[in-house]
Amino acid sequence: MAEYDYDLLVIGSGPAGQRASIQAAKLGKRVVIAERKAVVGGICINVGTIPSKTMREAVLHLSGYRLRNVYGASYAVKRDISMADLLFRTDHVVRHELDITRHQLMRNGVKVIKAEASFLDAHSLQLKSVEDSSQRTVTANSIVIATGTQATRDSAIAFDGQRILASDDILDLDHIPKTLVVVGAGVIGCEYASMFATLGVRVTIIDKRPRMLDFIDTEIVDALVHHLRQNRVTFRLGEEVSAIDLIDTDFGEQVRIHLASGKKLTAEKALYSIGRSGATSALNLEAVGIEPVSRGRLEVNENYQTSVPHIYAVGDLIGFPSLASTSLEQGRLAALHAFGAPARSVPELFPYGIYTIPEISIVGKNEQELTENGVPYEVGKAFYREIARGQIIGDDDGLLKLIFHLNTRKLLGVHIIGEGASELIHIGQAVLAFDGTVDYFINTVFNYPTLAECYKTAAFDGVNRLGSPGDTIRMQTITGSGEKDAS
Repeated sequence: MAEYDYDLLVIGSGPAGQRASIQAAKLGKRVVIAERKAVVGGICINVGTIPSKTMREAVLHLSGYRLRNVYGASYAVKRDISMADLLFRTDHVVRHELDITRHQLMRNGVKVIKAEASFLDAHSLQLKSVEDSSQRTVTANSIVIATGTQATRDSAIAFDGQRILASDDILDLDHIPKTLVVVGAGVIGCEYASMFATLGVRVTIIDKRPRMLDFIDTEIVDALVHHLRQNRVTFRLGEEVSAIDLIDTDFGEQVRIHLASGKKLTAEKALYSIGRSGATSALNLEAVGIEPVSRGRLEVNENYQTSVPHIYAVGDLIGFPSLASTSLEQGRLAALHAFGAPARSVPELFPYGIYTIPEISIVGKNEQELTENGVPYEVGKAFYREIARGQIIGDDDGLLKLIFHLNTRKLLGVHIIGEGASELIHIGQAVLAFDGTVDYFINTVFNYPTLAECYKTAAFDGVNRLGSPGDTIRMQTITGSGEKDAS
């Protein structure tokens, strides 16, 4: 075998790149990461997942959102919330995550070169230093492309980062606007729309699709829409934006959004969030015969191999679901496959977390999918308002929904909207992974009071819907335990 400088070269140090490099290092391989930014962590730590979710937590705390059901709609921890208030916590968390990432790479012996990588041939790459513009050539037996994505920007729109902005510009806002138009009702658009609405901003969401978040269970999306409307969010679905420009008004410079239907909307700021494009333009993929597809994304097989078998692609740049959690797993699996190590994963049971307010998390199948595939099923639901913990934390709107097979009672999917959804989902994920039935939740004792009790209440609700005597509740009230009969 030809001698290479490294066994594995990873392009990009986001979640997918980190996990791929560390996994290969644990297999005893010589690993290097080429990172074109001055710091490691990629979009996830520096601009995307970590900052946005930390900002969300700051919004929830400072706005008093979680306690409004208890103390009233006017309750707030801080009255005049500024971007500086929101970013104070964000900056702290980002610094901590950067330090953790650097330490993990260092202790696993992964070398990091701060350079922009481009292919010379299938095993050789040119690295251009971001510090002094010097160049060098390195070779590797296997290569993992984990360059992530960047906000998609229409060249006809004059982005200025303050009035007309993309999602990557949010952290640089100088102040919180009074009105905001969000173009694009995808995950990122919905997350930021809900955050600003919680702060009292008048938000309008525009999307050319008739339904937002179409991969999420319809009932869960309807619950989110209802909640956002309660926070004065206006929806313009089925509408297409034809132009965005700046105008001068009596209130200062504003943004005007022109719709193809002839409507015109005016707001203080506009967030253009129609998706993200793969950050692949600088890689010189032509040199190795790899052709990006729509928006610079790369196609891969089930082992995350591109059309060149020893070159892998992982993370957001390969498309849906574009989550940090799935990117981590993809990086691990790619590294294991590259070096012939055994691996097992269950992609169909990857959980999805959407950090809107309220948050959403799902795992498994939804009702639409099962109906289309002719699978007979029944549903069980539990509302947070029925659970003591829901009252304690002030969440009256949360919902946990179980879907199970009508005949075998095997659990098929779990769908949650409400506080702690992205944590709560993992109970259902574990039962799905072991082919468990809805009866598991009926026969299991949950701590009281907890949101996890929703599983038991939903299971009782679902079993009661079956109707036949043999399928009625088999557990009566347990006195003294805090658990209640859900019949």
